[in-house]
Amino acid sequence: MSSHLYVLLPGSPLPLGARPSTEGVNFAIFSRNAESLILSVYARAEDAEPVLEYRLDARHNRTGDIWHVFVAGLRPGAFYLWKAEGPYIPTKGLRFNRHKSLIDPYAKALSATPAWNFAAARAFDPESPDLDLSWSDAENAGLMPKCVVVSDEFDWKGDRPLNYPLRHCVIYEAHVKGLSRHPSARVEHPGTFRGLVESIPYLKSLGITSLELLPVQEFNEGELMRRNPETGERLRNYWGYSSLAFFAPKAGYASGTEAGAPVAEFKYMVRELHSAGIELILDIVFNHTAEGNEQGPTLSFRGLDNSIYYLLDENKRFYRNYSGCGNTLNCNHPVLRSLIMDCLRYWVAEMHVDGFRFDLGSILGRDQNGKLLENPPVLEEIAEDPLLRHTKIIAEAWDAGGAYQVGWFPGGRWAEWNDRFRDDLRRFWRGDERAVQGLATRVTGSSDLYLRDGRKPFHSINYITSHDGFTLRDLLSYEKKRNDRNGEGNRDGNDSNLSWNHGFEGDGAPAAVEELRARQARNLMASLLLSIGTPMLLGGDEFLRSQGGNNNAYCQDNETSWFDYGLAERNSGFVRFVRELIAFRLRHPAFRRPEFFTGKDADYNAIPDIVWYDDKGLNPDWARIERLLVWRIDGARADIVADRDDNDFLILCNAWPESRAFAIHGPPRGKRWARVIDSSLPSPLDIAAPGKEEFLSPQNSYLLAGRSLVLLMSRDA
Repeated sequence: MSSHLYVLLPGSPLPLGARPSTEGVNFAIFSRNAESLILSVYARAEDAEPVLEYRLDARHNRTGDIWHVFVAGLRPGAFYLWKAEGPYIPTKGLRFNRHKSLIDPYAKALSATPAWNFAAARAFDPESPDLDLSWSDAENAGLMPKCVVVSDEFDWKGDRPLNYPLRHCVIYEAHVKGLSRHPSARVEHPGTFRGLVESIPYLKSLGITSLELLPVQEFNEGELMRRNPETGERLRNYWGYSSLAFFAPKAGYASGTEAGAPVAEFKYMVRELHSAGIELILDIVFNHTAEGNEQGPTLSFRGLDNSIYYLLDENKRFYRNYSGCGNTLNCNHPVLRSLIMDCLRYWVAEMHVDGFRFDLGSILGRDQNGKLLENPPVLEEIAEDPLLRHTKIIAEAWDAGGAYQVGWFPGGRWAEWNDRFRDDLRRFWRGDERAVQGLATRVTGSSDLYLRDGRKPFHSINYITSHDGFTLRDLLSYEKKRNDRNGEGNRDGNDSNLSWNHGFEGDGAPAAVEELRARQARNLMASLLLSIGTPMLLGGDEFLRSQGGNNNAYCQDNETSWFDYGLAERNSGFVRFVRELIAFRLRHPAFRRPEFFTGKDADYNAIPDIVWYDDKGLNPDWARIERLLVWRIDGARADIVADRDDNDFLILCNAWPESRAFAIHGPPRGKRWARVIDSSLPSPLDIAAPGKEEFLSPQNSYLLAGRSLVLLMSRDA
């Protein structure tokens, strides 16, 4: 590759990024305060010296705040970076540094760069936290991954986003690498997008409808300097909540190393997931970037226009930190709003994804001074954008700056991770006092949170566990977190987990304790999948994956986090239980109601849509009832949209340690109660396959074992 092969023309300001054509490549990038922009083109990803370097002329290569140039003769697969020249005045928020090569915020792919380790390369003095050390005259191009010019061409074979309605979804949260990296996965391309494709038969066998992946946008796995104090092993950023290039799928998740491989392999993964009937939701991190605070590396946004992209303190040398990660993106600035919307539209239109989960979503509701807005423009724009109209948008409705907006998240049609569901279900099955009312509210869709602003039960994303916290197995095995291997002195991670070890801390428990833990796992999983709302399972919980008590495994890129499918064989009974539960939910619209219960006889069949009982079959005294509850769901016209009836159901919960005899009201005329689930029974008796449900005898009572859940279904006598 030689510079004399190219002809440089003024180019076009739109679209932003690198757009190839038959004649060459158009480059366009935003910077309001830069004095000049320099485009560097490289022959190879590992090169430190460019084959073409061109300083853009503001008279010919600038339109408004957009700098642009067309390089005739350049082709897809080319590597490039930018530099921005301008004033370095941190107290005014200006941090231009002509020595720093910068990643294009609109880059669609980065090169695979094993040596991507900016934490080691940057200037940093922990003894002088107030000293600004982000300026350095060291050139960094040799350390940088390069942006890749990508063609959008791909044979989708007619694929389109599936976009299932939320109420018909069962979400499975997982990590690209974690799904297939362990040797037990037995795949040809472990830990990659292709490895995930090889895992599709397993995902399909579970019956899930939607796969939600932890961040796949480019991040730096090597940014951590800490080591595991037990092994001395260098810790890595495994989860990926440290994005830098929001349009680019992570190169490290591609099995191939050729330029553009991450994009092609990501598209292939999406196409194969859709072919299997599984939609894809991406966890996306628009709240901060990997550039950190004032002592962090200059990699992209900081060097292009720091005062526009970030929320700065009154002393503009410093950053407002509502993310807990050193900086906060200025999401409601028009430039950032445009970037966010362009990014989401790209992932939907070009990459065919079905939805997004927005990490620390409350940050997207803050203005340039960090105050929460009543009607944040970016949240409203995401909700109302025509192209995204059928795309799932799910908020983590809080941030690290104290905002908590569960039930109040602005912007219209947003769904939310419902941590109130998580906590109230944990409290009830742990046997806490005064937890029954919380159980009743959560299993019926959390009307206290979502009814008041016109949202529906399915806007509540119900979960017991997620990547952030204990796994289901550890929730039932540890009362205290065990995060020492993270190298932070066990200070990281949440100390309040509402967990219970059932009398023995960790592994190696007596058989009686293990049996009780297994029963509690069935109780929690059944409660999740029989609740109104949209259920989300943490990947691996279906085979009781453990992280050894680590409730913040963000830096554990090892067997702590990877899926050991040997556990699926050893815990095959629980895997079967979860599969049957998912299938049961998807067969019965009574658990996927589009509207809240009213407690009234809306269909004139003399049975209210929901009725509550205590163990004596009486209306409960909500001020006194403890550790048990029964509710009956009327299945008449359960699917209002399709005008379809379902069975009637009776759910009995006993969180007392002792057995209790429950009085039962009769089923509809001509029907009998049949048992679908009894969590106290061993597999395969714990859940019945369709048509194998056993009729009760007698029909008017049931003896519930201690700490157990029973589901009864009306069937023809």
